[in-house]
Amino acid sequence: MIVPWQDIAPETLDNLIREFVLREGTDYGSSEVSLDRKIEQVKHQLRTNQAVVVYSELHESVDIQVKNKF
Repeated sequence: MIVPWQDIAPETLDNLIREFVLREGTDYGSSEVSLDRKIEQVKHQLRTNQAVVVYSELHESVDIQVKNKF
């Protein structure tokens, strides 16, 4: 189920995004991207509807996913 990111408390959303970024280990190519920059990129993706917050009732977990892959 998609959870509107606007309905999540700001501190909780920040923690969710931070955990997601640290867990993902995304390859950013030859340039190094700071943790703060990665977090801002995910926030931008949520604001522009490129990514969504997803709650799995089956696994009782929350994740962030690219919208077109969900």
